[in-house]
Amino acid sequence: MEKKVLFTASTYSHILNFHLPYLQWFRSQGWTVHAACGGPHAAVPYADETLDLPFKKSMGAPENLQAAAMLRRKMRAESYTLVSTHTSLAAFFTRAALAGLRQRPYTANMVHGYLFDDRTDWARRRLLLGAEQAAAPLTDLVLTMNQWDYALARRYRLGRQVVHIPGVGVDFAGRSGGPRRSRQELRAACGIAPHAFLLLYPAEFSKRKSQAVLIRAMTRLPEEAVLALPGSGALLEECRALAGRLGVAGRVLFPGYVQDVASWQAAADAVVSSSRIEGLPFHLMEAMYAGLPIAASDIKGHRDLLEDEGCGLLYPYGDDEACAERILRLMTSEELRQRLARRGQERAAQFSIERVKPLVLRQYSAVLSEELAAAQV
Repeated sequence: MEKKVLFTASTYSHILNFHLPYLQWFRSQGWTVHAACGGPHAAVPYADETLDLPFKKSMGAPENLQAAAMLRRKMRAESYTLVSTHTSLAAFFTRAALAGLRQRPYTANMVHGYLFDDRTDWARRRLLLGAEQAAAPLTDLVLTMNQWDYALARRYRLGRQVVHIPGVGVDFAGRSGGPRRSRQELRAACGIAPHAFLLLYPAEFSKRKSQAVLIRAMTRLPEEAVLALPGSGALLEECRALAGRLGVAGRVLFPGYVQDVASWQAAADAVVSSSRIEGLPFHLMEAMYAGLPIAASDIKGHRDLLEDEGCGLLYPYGDDEACAERILRLMTSEELRQRLARRGQERAAQFSIERVKPLVLRQYSAVLSEELAAAQV
């Protein structure tokens, strides 16, 4: 019998950024591989076929019901052996499409970060948790990436089996490889003084990423502190205007979306994060691997990676005064920077693709037939 796997996500970019090693593995084992995603269409290596879905970010958007109907028709036509679903929106509507199917495929939901936590307001938390509980009977395997999500999924039995994994694995060599500019070259090109203490936060400009916290913190830091905010998004111009109003526009850089993050890491003295909620963020793992000290908001995901004073400094989310204090500690103590960088590099190995990929494939295998379970991982 032909073995088929379907990967679903809210955007093609998610599959391209995080899951190609897994698509490649399934292909190498003789599986037919399909991908169904929202957002702008993109070619997906190792996928035999792709399906464009009309996902919209609002849970109640009629386009999402249309996407579920398209997935249901596809599942009936293809008789998939396994469905691997990713990102909260796609995960819910993918599993909704499975309801009532006579021959339901095994279903794995990889949770890259539930979009709520203990600080989320009751109504939003109830809505999002309720959606996961409704989909739980259709979920054979839940893979979580941080301890808070793992505890929640176990407490509410959000799948037949709940397993904690250390992310999806980072190809550190691949993501930092290729030509890149030197520290001096990039700084010169961007007008960053050689003596400046460069802080780096590459992220989409959104409410969840909270760049405004870092911009406010800049008003409490000495003149040699410079903040680079590579990325694009809905709140970019709002953040640019905030930097102007607060008088720090000359020390906050907005280089737009950049692919060469490795060059910016080489130019930086520290990496920062102000995010409201995360799963297990790649940019912090990459910073650890690159030997950069980190100051980040004290949230799930960040805690799992950094362990305050272990591999980085944590500050209460949204507290720009505490954020500035942590950054100032990094600026004024070379010994602290070196200690955090050294420990971070040692810990980063735990999240490499070489270590994590076999762990994830072993979990996929556990919910499938003996034939796949016995396959060489």
